[in-house]
Amino acid sequence: MKSIFHENTKYAVIGSGSWATALVKILLDTQEEVLWYVRDQDIINFIIQNKHNPHYLQAAKLDIRRLMMSADINKVIREGDVLIFCIPSTYFIGEMIQMAAPLDNKFIVTAIKGLIPERNISVTEYFNRIHNIPYDNIGVIAGPVHAEEVAMERLSYLSVTCKKERTARKLAEAFRCPYIRTSTGTDIYGLEYAVVLKNIYAIASGMSRALGYGDNFQAVLVSCAYQEIRAFLNRSYPDKGRNTSLSGFLGDLLVTCYSQFSRNRSFGNMIGQGYSTKTAQLEMNMVAEGYYATSCIHEINKKYKVDMPIADAMYKVLHEFRSPAIVFKALSEQLK
Repeated sequence: MKSIFHENTKYAVIGSGSWATALVKILLDTQEEVLWYVRDQDIINFIIQNKHNPHYLQAAKLDIRRLMMSADINKVIREGDVLIFCIPSTYFIGEMIQMAAPLDNKFIVTAIKGLIPERNISVTEYFNRIHNIPYDNIGVIAGPVHAEEVAMERLSYLSVTCKKERTARKLAEAFRCPYIRTSTGTDIYGLEYAVVLKNIYAIASGMSRALGYGDNFQAVLVSCAYQEIRAFLNRSYPDKGRNTSLSGFLGDLLVTCYSQFSRNRSFGNMIGQGYSTKTAQLEMNMVAEGYYATSCIHEINKKYKVDMPIADAMYKVLHEFRSPAIVFKALSEQLK
């Protein structure tokens, strides 16, 4: 495919949640025009009138003169060159069913922080297997970044990975602005799965806090979580260059486990307080990707058999409905 990264490249964001809104804000600060798929026409009308998303990041003012919004996913896909998918993984297939526009000569970027439920595959794997998009035409962007801090223009860091370093650098340029720093790499699999895994451990972090475990335990929990991520990635998809990129994974893990803005940490805190998973999801009114990821990773790991006591503990609580207190007591005796 001829390179689509040039001065007239059109960037399109697919999705309208908090992270998608943050990405739109960043791109509006770096690009002349941004395309945005927002599935609800009423939300589009609200944004046009009020210059912000009514449901997410209301403090983020959007320049609607340079924002081309549509409730037609195919129109946005046809007009965009770089398609940035930022839909919660649990709704991803439902949106893709509507997609009829060809993906030829498009560069696909996933900013989705979860695996596709039931299929137990990542978004990059989905585009490669189902739509025959070569991995050379796929990129991944991730944190450590919380959408709320982007809205406030607090200095944040994005990791950008593509199969080719040169492509990653070109993609990273689109997101670099006074409050966003970027780093690049080529470990697509590692970044995408590390993003998925850290959400599981953020749930564990919030749950442990609700159960009365302190900072000392949290430090051990997160340190062991990092080792689990490394072990899973290196067993499932070895990459010689991964050791140099794991520092970025660690930063994303830390902020997701400790930040007040972390929805997965908040979800875990609620479960630790005695909420059911359904009640916690309804009260949050946001998707905690780690809930679905826990089940997906459990199924995937049946093949690789990596020792993952923390991830296994979260599966027991969230999907086997075991007592959080009892599960954490057993887990505390396993961690070292």
